[in-house]
Formats: sequence, C-alpha cells, structure tokens
Amino acid sequence: MTAGLKTIIALSFVLAIGFLLIILSSALWQNYFPLLVAATYVIAPLPNWICSRAASHDDFMESSGNGIVDFGRFFTGFLVVMGIALPALLAHCGIIVFQAMVMSIFGGLLIYGTIISFTMFFQEEQDF
Repeated sequence: MTAGLKTIIALSFVLAIGFLLIILSSALWQNYFPLLVAATYVIAPLPNWICSRAASHDDFMESSGNGIVDFGRFFTGFLVVMGIALPALLAHCGIIVFQAMVMSIFGGLLIYGTIISFTMFFQEEQDF
C-alpha cells in the first residue's frame, strides 16, 4: 500500500512541476500561447485510450484487425509531436521567446510522461 502511495505522490509532484513550467513559460513573458501545449498533452492519451477500448478482443483469433488501435496510436503520436512542434513553430515565428519554448516543451513532456507512467503503474490486469 505504501509503494502505491509513494508512487502517486511522486507522480503528482512531477505533474505539478510540468504544469508550473508551462504556466511560468506563459506568465514570465506575458504571452499565453504556450498554454496550448498543456491542452495538447492533456488530450494526447485520449485517442489511445478510446481506441483501445473500442477494439474487439477475440480470444480465438489473434490476427484480428487492429486498425482502430493503430489509428489511436497514430493520433496520440501526432498530438505528442504537435506538443513539441507547436512551441518550436511559435518561437521560430517570433510569437514566443526561445526560453518560453524550452520551458513549454520540457513541461509538456513532464505532463505526458506522468500520464503515461500513471497508466502503466496502475493498470489492472484482466483475468479470463
């Protein structure tokens, strides 16, 4: 029980640091475009989760079509890459400064990594 509690506390600490970096990247330079990265990383795991739930799991046929699962992984990957590319594009265009770009990308990766770590540590095993 304590290992689960320690894991939750550590993950919440890392998540708070990620959100703090994104908020500071916006607030320090009075430009709130880097907040789009937080939204991108928060919704990034949703396509993977929805598509994995929608896929039919058949015990008898292992080679069933995984098109829905592949689409979910593709769209999740697209959102993660967009979370990195959007601040780089904004910095390249001069809308945000370079330091805000670095803080936004690093904070977003911390947020996404925390979400993925939480799902990996606390997923339930299915018994048939």
